[in-house]
Amino acid sequence: MIGKGSVAAWLTADDVESILASGLDPLPIDHKHVLVIIPDGTRTAPIPLMFRLLYEQIGRRAARLDYLIALGTHPPMPSEALDRLVGIPASERTVRYPNVQIFNHRWDESEALRLVGTISSEEMERLTGGLINGDVPVRLNRLINEYDHVIICGPVFPHEVAGFSGGYKYFVPGIGGPEILNATHWLGALVTSLRTIGVKDTPVRRVIHRAAEFVSTPVVCLAMVLQGDALHGLYIGEPVEAWSAAADLSAKLNIITVPNPFKRVLSVPSTMYDDLWTAAKAMYKTEPVIADGGEVIIYAPQITEISYTHGKLIDQVGYHVRDYILKQWDRFSDVPGAILAHSTHVKGSGTYEAGFEVPRIRVTLATGIPEGRCRRVNLGYADYRMIDPKEWEHREAEGILVVPHAGEILYRVA
Repeated sequence: MIGKGSVAAWLTADDVESILASGLDPLPIDHKHVLVIIPDGTRTAPIPLMFRLLYEQIGRRAARLDYLIALGTHPPMPSEALDRLVGIPASERTVRYPNVQIFNHRWDESEALRLVGTISSEEMERLTGGLINGDVPVRLNRLINEYDHVIICGPVFPHEVAGFSGGYKYFVPGIGGPEILNATHWLGALVTSLRTIGVKDTPVRRVIHRAAEFVSTPVVCLAMVLQGDALHGLYIGEPVEAWSAAADLSAKLNIITVPNPFKRVLSVPSTMYDDLWTAAKAMYKTEPVIADGGEVIIYAPQITEISYTHGKLIDQVGYHVRDYILKQWDRFSDVPGAILAHSTHVKGSGTYEAGFEVPRIRVTLATGIPEGRCRRVNLGYADYRMIDPKEWEHREAEGILVVPHAGEILYRVA
């Protein structure tokens, strides 16, 4: 593995170029077809820099250097968004990078997927500690088998489902089909976000790594670590090894420990999130520091939709604690696991006894989503026009915390 990382120092463009040269020069990709898997616009990463430098390093060696956006179930990115993602408009890309194409992953189109293997029921029980059984087909984007070499290029942050993002998570759920996507998300919900987020060895991560073993195409990983927009680490090599090194650095840079829990948290999601499905990270990353009976307010006036992909299903299910669903499984067994996982992750931990649901904390939306819809899906509502985030600042002594640009930094109590 080749890499460099530091808590104190940033990597310069020259540093990145040197690391890429050391890590990519030995790859046998001359005259080959190379597929680079990258995140969409809901992850902070210097993708324009990597797009340019990857072409300078290997674009002329390879016959093709194409890109696949690891969308999971996020909507396909339109051309304007792709231009912003890679930092150059399509008209210029055609001229400067003639052997490059960019593809959106489509999790919901069977013709875009290919079965690469099946995790048996016995393996699922072993990997998940008995939480999930039944065979789980692993379908991935068909392009994974149509190229000679695959490069995973993305950041690593604490993550509510997998523990840490990055690495082979760009396969599952990044370019995965519905079966493995739903299985891993529901598994994360069964374990709960509180017991998963910021943890390297999780049941979901084990399933992800097992699923990746079905891929026969050679894979190398470029794992990045950022704090804000600053690139602090870049590791290149075998995906598990590179991801592991990046996760160790991410744990130092992307986790803030506070001495005591807070009664109220005003969590202001980054503007790169455009619906609650993605902006809910503002809740996941702050849930651990909210006291029992406390409240998190997701303050995002620009958000007007729960989910552009799954909104109708979420309207039907609502947001509930895990045990509300488990103890009424007949009502929810036909709902996709990713929907149930999102429901429980947003609501947070709690109990369901004798017909009463008792969440550990209150989750309130101060967004552009109407009050009636918030109430129908079992979340609180606050009028964002009545909230001035500046009035909430510097009140930690009162048990109040404001988190700007929320979604990638995890907060924990010592």
